[in-house]
Amino acid sequence: MTAPSQEPSPAVPYGTPTAPRIAVRGEAHLEVDPEIARIGVTVAARGKDRRAALDDLTRRNTTVLDLVKTYGDAVERLETGSFSITPELKEKGRGERIHAYHGRVHVTAELTDFTALGELTTRLADMDLTHVDGPWWALRPDSPAYREARQQAVREAVQRAREYAEALGTTLAALVELADIGAENPQPPALAAPAGRMRSMAYATAEDSAAAPLDLEPQRQHVHAQVNARFTMAPPQL
Repeated sequence: MTAPSQEPSPAVPYGTPTAPRIAVRGEAHLEVDPEIARIGVTVAARGKDRRAALDDLTRRNTTVLDLVKTYGDAVERLETGSFSITPELKEKGRGERIHAYHGRVHVTAELTDFTALGELTTRLADMDLTHVDGPWWALRPDSPAYREARQQAVREAVQRAREYAEALGTTLAALVELADIGAENPQPPALAAPAGRMRSMAYATAEDSAAAPLDLEPQRQHVHAQVNARFTMAPPQL
């Protein structure tokens, strides 16, 4: 009688003499141009009474929004954030007597046209009681740069494993595992670093001739990818 055929057993994580294992790490570092830039705009107003401060703030906020919207498709996103009206108390005298009211509203704009960005930031910074922060350069979450980095990391892992096998005079046999770094033992996500250095434009307080557009140099973005890969190889002749 012939012995019943046995199915091949799966490769064990630590390898065997007949199926040695190679474990490598693949990495990729890319430097690419940013795809978007964000700026923060803070509009301020001050008045002797609450209504005057609110009216001035509403007018200036509308002026800022209207200006940003004139750039059409160059502006990918426009959002209003925090808003406040705060009383300022007199330093001297009895009781809680209000000296003035201060109003603020914060707006965030996201642009894809960096030529328009330089012109817009200059025009915004030239407005009364308007403060501009940025730009913060970044890639979109679905940027092709992330895919390219991941694929490059995989290719690097395969190449590294192949070189190890060649050094032993053998070849790779099969891929056992491919995993992102930390996929098996996930750690709490770390806070991401800012996508770009923050710059600040001072408040404009006078009506002067139009300022020349800022010449902004986009900050290159660094994309990093890592993978762990495990392969089996044909038994080498040692």
